[in-house]
Amino acid sequence: MNDQATGSISDETRARDGICRLGASLHARGYAHGSAGNISVRLDDGRVLITPGDACLGTLDPARLALVAADGEPLAGDRPSKTLALHQRVYAAAPGARCVLHTHSTHLVALSMAGVWNASEVLPPITAYQVMKVGTIPLVPYQPPGDPLVGDEIAARLRQRPILGVLLERLGPLVWHRDLTAAGAMLEELEETAKLWLMLDPRPRPLGPGVVRELQRRFGDPARAILAR
Repeated sequence: MNDQATGSISDETRARDGICRLGASLHARGYAHGSAGNISVRLDDGRVLITPGDACLGTLDPARLALVAADGEPLAGDRPSKTLALHQRVYAAAPGARCVLHTHSTHLVALSMAGVWNASEVLPPITAYQVMKVGTIPLVPYQPPGDPLVGDEIAARLRQRPILGVLLERLGPLVWHRDLTAAGAMLEELEETAKLWLMLDPRPRPLGPGVVRELQRRFGDPARAILAR
């Protein structure tokens, strides 16, 4: 391979290693299971690395990750995940996003079936870090995995306001961020907040509007800060 054909080799190598490390970490700690879930990174030159179809996030091989051109044409590696088109829709609608992460995290899937707080914000603001690191996460009604209607829905949501993710009904969270570390941390914060919400009885009161505004004043809106880049 040469630099002209592959873009920044170091950028690609870091992305391959980062995807595999994040996948192994999520799988080992129970945030991903079986062959469910997928991860992608948009490289500096516009190409996309994505986990192969039906791959276990816990046992990814850097050399077998699917590499595709900006238009989706396969370039190298195994067959890409069936959610490739969805990831590409996110990148097109959220230019500041450099990675996309999807898992079938147990408590978030359960939340989508038990009933979310409301369709435009699946969880109420119950912790400071939820406000600071996650922001508003809307629900996307169920569609079969890989259905293009999901991409249409996400693009429409992003036109309405900056967001860093959605909850796919019965399928789990789909989040995007500026890098893999931040995306993984955000997904964990979202999953653990759903766990708290589901396990507490009675349910905790949301943080008041004044408290939320003060957190946003001090720390900013996470989605606006990332997607403006």
